Amino acid sequence: MSIVITGASGKLGTLILNQLLHKVPMNQNIACVRSRETARPYEELGITVRYCDYDRPDSLESAFAGASKLLFISSSHPDDSIRMRQHTQVIEAAKKSKVEQLLYTSFAFPEKGSIPLPHLHLATEHAIQATGIPYTFLRNALYIDFIDTLDLKTAIERGELRVPPGDWLFNSIPRQDIALAAAAVLAEPGHLNKTYELTASSPWSFSDLTAAMAELARKPISLQEDATIQNWIYGFLRKIDASSTSNDLEQLIGRPSTSLKESIKPFISL
Repeated sequence: MSIVITGASGKLGTLILNQLLHKVPMNQNIACVRSRETARPYEELGITVRYCDYDRPDSLESAFAGASKLLFISSSHPDDSIRMRQHTQVIEAAKKSKVEQLLYTSFAFPEKGSIPLPHLHLATEHAIQATGIPYTFLRNALYIDFIDTLDLKTAIERGELRVPPGDWLFNSIPRQDIALAAAAVLAEPGHLNKTYELTASSPWSFSDLTAAMAELARKPISLQEDATIQNWIYGFLRKIDASSTSNDLEQLIGRPSTSLKESIKPFISL
């Protein structure tokens, strides 16, 4: 078996590959990257490294050659029209390379979103299904990283977290949890034509976030609703399904998702 991972030097790709090294022989992993310099640590470990650029279709077919499983990590390009073109080129190359199973990092509950991001992931899923290649869709929740836009350090200093009014609920988890689930699927046989919603097992609220912050900071922190707050993140959050949850991740990794308290530690400087 050979497992090919695109974007292997990115944040998520690195975490997944590191988990895979504990599950399958090193020589079964192939890291596809745009810059060999970023993959030098992999080469030093003896992992096969291949050049792979979504904007260079000629690089893709050879990068995917012989793949029993291809993990296609979605493009991070800010322009959705370019992202879709890149995704189409990857899918075409996977088909030409006769990839046996195509796994794609999609977005959790995309059917419920009202902005282009979820729709792009749905379109990519449909394009993959149209190839006839056995697939697995790993629909990732919005990463817990979004809380970094909330300036939690300042909130801790003043003892108050201000948010816009609303019934805010979130399914977000750390990338590490998603990487564990992806590695489990890649290392095991099966999972053909399956879709997994990789989210927290239960939703959490801003009240939960405030309580976790207070526990970590060891000081009282209150939650205040403020209709005057201007922050792009809230408009974005209202247009995606950030609250629906599933037990898929818990079943794949054999434990609940990481607690909110543990998840936010990297974003709080105390």
